[in-house]
Amino acid sequence: MRRWSLAGQMFALQAVVIALVMGGVAVAAYLRIDASNTEATGTEMLAVAHTLAVDPAVLAALDDPDPSAVLQPLAERVRADTATDFVVVMATSGIRYSHPTVSEIGRTFQGTIAPAVAGRTDYTETYPGTLGPSVRAVVPVFDGGRVVALVSVGRTLTAVSRELAPLVGQILAAAAAALLLAAGGSWLVSRWVRRTTHDLGPAELARMYSYYDAVLHAVREGLVLLDREGRVQLVNDEARRLLALTGDVQGSRVDEIGLPTVLGDALADGEPRSDEIHLTADRIVVVNSGAAGRLGTVVTLRDHTELRALVSELETIRGFADSLHAQAHEAANQLHTVVSLIELGRAEEALEYATAELEVAQHLTDAVLAAIAVPELAALVVGKAAVAAERGVELDLDDGTVVPDGVADARDLVTIVGNLLDNAIDAALDGAEPRWVRLDAVTVSGELVLRVSDSGPGLASGAADQAFTRGWSTKPTDNDAGRGLGLALVRRAAHRLGGRVEVGAGERGAVFTVVLPVPVDVTDPVRA
Repeated sequence: MRRWSLAGQMFALQAVVIALVMGGVAVAAYLRIDASNTEATGTEMLAVAHTLAVDPAVLAALDDPDPSAVLQPLAERVRADTATDFVVVMATSGIRYSHPTVSEIGRTFQGTIAPAVAGRTDYTETYPGTLGPSVRAVVPVFDGGRVVALVSVGRTLTAVSRELAPLVGQILAAAAAALLLAAGGSWLVSRWVRRTTHDLGPAELARMYSYYDAVLHAVREGLVLLDREGRVQLVNDEARRLLALTGDVQGSRVDEIGLPTVLGDALADGEPRSDEIHLTADRIVVVNSGAAGRLGTVVTLRDHTELRALVSELETIRGFADSLHAQAHEAANQLHTVVSLIELGRAEEALEYATAELEVAQHLTDAVLAAIAVPELAALVVGKAAVAAERGVELDLDDGTVVPDGVADARDLVTIVGNLLDNAIDAALDGAEPRWVRLDAVTVSGELVLRVSDSGPGLASGAADQAFTRGWSTKPTDNDAGRGLGLALVRRAAHRLGGRVEVGAGERGAVFTVVLPVPVDVTDPVRA
C-alpha cells in the first residue's frame, strides 16, 4: 500500500487543525455570547425589580393584614408584562408574599437575600430555585430609608438558552463557512506542494535527500551550485579539495572565498563555460558551467593536474623520440660517410671524422650529467638540447652549473625547467641569428638559482607583470583553453616549493630566474 504523499499528509493535518481551531472558536464564541446574554438578563432583572420595588402599591400592601392578596396579582401582572419567569415580593425574613406557584406563597425564598437586606441594590445571582436554575435579582424595598421588604425577579436558564438558539445556528453557519474556506485554501496549498514535491511522501523525500547528498559528496568531480547573484549554495567534498576551500562558504559570493582572481571572476559572471582550464593554488582544474533554469548556475570541476603532468611527460618523450629519429637519420648519413671514406681507402680520414662527431655529441651529455644530479632533469635537458638543435637553436649549459640531487621534487623541477626551455626556444626562433638558449644553476646562501636566458626579442615593456598570468602568451593559438599555461605552471611549482620567480632582460632577450630553497640535508651537489 502506497503511503500518503507529503501534500496529502499536509492537507489532512491542516484540515484537522483547522477543524479543531474552528470548533474551539465556535465554542468560545458561544460561551462568550452566553455570558454576555446572562449578564444582560441580570441587568434586565434588576431593572424590573427596581421598578416594582419603588411602586407605591407595594408599600401600601405591606401594611395590609394580608399582603399577598394585593401583591400576588400585582406580581403576576408584572411577570406577564416583562416575560420573566417569576416575580416574588417577600419579607426581610425571606417569607414569600407572591410566587408563580401559589403553593410556594408563605414559604421561605430560596436564594441569597443578605445583600438586599443590608441595603444593596445591584445584587444578582444564578441560583437553583423551585423553578430550576435561574438568573435573578434581589433588591430592597425602602420606607424612609429603612428596608421593609424585598423584591426578586428572575428568568430560568432554560428561557435564557432559548434566546440563544438563533445565535447558535448563526455561529455554526459562520464556523462551517470559515472551515470550508480554510479547507479550500489548504487544498490549493496541497496542490502546489504536490507539484513541487512530485507527489512524494516525507520518507521518500528524506531518503532521496540522503541519496543525493551522498552522491554529491562521493562523486570524484567537483560540484558548485551558485544562485543568480553568484552566491555559493552548495559545494561538495571534491570541489572543496580542488579549490582548497576551508570553513563555511555557503551564502558567500564565489569571487570572495579566496579563489584566484581569474577563476573567481569566471565563476561569478554566470556565463556558460566548456572545458576551460584554470589554475588554483596548487592544481589545474577543468571548469564547465551552465545555467540551472531560474535557480542559478551549476559549475563542475575536474582535476587536470595529473593529466597535465602526463601530457607534459608525453610531450617530453615525444620530443625525445623526434630527437632520436633525427639523430638516427643524421647518424645514418654519418655512417655512410665513414663507410664511403673507408671504401675509398681513406681510413684515417674516416676515423678522424667519426671521432670528431662523437666528441660533439658526447660533450653536452657529459656536461649535463656532470652538472645535474637529478636524473629526470638531466634527461630533460639532453632531450631539449636535441630538439633545439634540430630547430636551429643552440642550447648551452653554463660552466659552473650544479643542481644537487634531492634539492626538490623531480616532477616540479621538470615542470619548471621544461616550460622555461620550451618558451626560450620558441622565443629564440623569433630572434636574429645566432639563436641560442642558456641554462645555468648555482647554489647561493642556501638557495638554488635556476636561470634560463634566450636570444629572442625579449618581453615588451609592462609585459613582465602579466607573463605568469593564466591565458597570457606571446604565441598565437586557436586553443584558448590551454593557452598561456606554461609560465603559470612554473610559478605554481615554484611557490609550492617555497620559492619565487623573476623575469628581466638579458643581453638580447628575456631572462627568467627561479629561486628555490635548498633543504639542509642536501650536501652532495653532484652524484659520485
